Amino acid sequence: MATEQRTSTEADKTEVFKTATRRLPTLCGEKLKSGMIDTELEEALKLVLGEFGGSGGPNTYSVTYAAAGLRIWGGWHVVNHVLEKPLFASKATIAKAREVYGIVDPNDDQLCLF
Repeated sequence: MATEQRTSTEADKTEVFKTATRRLPTLCGEKLKSGMIDTELEEALKLVLGEFGGSGGPNTYSVTYAAAGLRIWGGWHVVNHVLEKPLFASKATIAKAREVYGIVDPNDDQLCLF
């Protein structure tokens, strides 16, 4: 029985990211509120992602992640981390963490407009 392939939307990619990093708020709760520089956030993400892991199941995202390179793969199909390009890697993973969890960079001199 073949399953229908679904295209991942930006919302899907954000959910994949949240699935892979779901331990970040628990692990770094207060630091997320006060802000983290890139190197601190990188180390926290490496700790959360671990050496290599993933999750998946029927009617849910297939998620694979690795601390090396801060790489996160995901989609509605079984992810092949060897052949597929990650959804997030390196600086893109750090940027997505800032967006999703509202983490400010205390070294950023840009004024908040909102």
